[in-house]
Amino acid sequence: MPLPLKKSLGLGLAAVGRPGYINLGRDTDLGENRSVERLRTRSHELLDAAYAAGVRYFDAARSYGRAEEFLAGWLAARPDADDVTVGSKWGYTYTADWSVDAEKHEVKDHSLATYERQRAETDALLGDRLDLYQIHSVTPDSPALTDKDLHARLAELAATGVAVGFSTSGPAQADAIRAALAVTVDGAPLFRTVQSTYNALETSAGPALAEAHAAGLSVIVKEGMANGRLAGPDAPEALRAVAEETGATPDAVALALVLRQPWAGPVLSGAATSDQLGSNLRAATLGLDDEQAARLAALTEDPRAYWTRRGQLPWH
Repeated sequence: MPLPLKKSLGLGLAAVGRPGYINLGRDTDLGENRSVERLRTRSHELLDAAYAAGVRYFDAARSYGRAEEFLAGWLAARPDADDVTVGSKWGYTYTADWSVDAEKHEVKDHSLATYERQRAETDALLGDRLDLYQIHSVTPDSPALTDKDLHARLAELAATGVAVGFSTSGPAQADAIRAALAVTVDGAPLFRTVQSTYNALETSAGPALAEAHAAGLSVIVKEGMANGRLAGPDAPEALRAVAEETGATPDAVALALVLRQPWAGPVLSGAATSDQLGSNLRAATLGLDDEQAARLAALTEDPRAYWTRRGQLPWH
């Protein structure tokens, strides 16, 4: 895969690969028809629109319902899209059986056995189109940081040309990033990418992401709109004020703020509709000045409070 990944907007499929997710406004976004075929069609429409707009990084995961399947189908139907970078993740198993009301939507397990199973599942769908395979949601206590047998298997995957990365979540993202940077196999760093949550409300991973970038890793940013808290009617007043000044929407301003970071590579849109995608993509050409960025910096929350609130968001 082409590394480092360049600063750009990418498309993540968490919101359209399954009927239920925690993003605000989901009932309006998806409506009542959330059948497999309806979401397959919606995913393909979003991928078409994103590709036409120049987006070249697409992100899925084993736990995003049928996201890998939808992406694989789109790739098969679009042989011209041979210049995209495809990333996916393993470490969570989707358990909701296409239900919004499931008691548990996903189960986390970073064991070698889960890697072997999910790697085979991903390979069956994406095959040689997979460019990047990431450990999903690493935290400082994740066994994936210390399991030498797992590291050896991941190094074997890397030797085939598939880059190995990790994503992070939780209030100690910075600790997880720094621990992952220390993981080596035969004296060489294992990970080539990191994907972390960073947005106007949650900036605690910033210094560690800068360190990762300086160490040669590509940095992918997820949840740049804080699961909808920085978009539409839920956007805070300061964000709406800057949006009005720039003639943009709050979501575009939120993503543009992330794109200002010198260490940022692909910044993911998690759009569920074509209108949302078009609005998100305005961030690529939206220039924020230092004074506006400083005002938005006042929105930052304590990371523990941020992640507590995120954990309370219901699956819609």
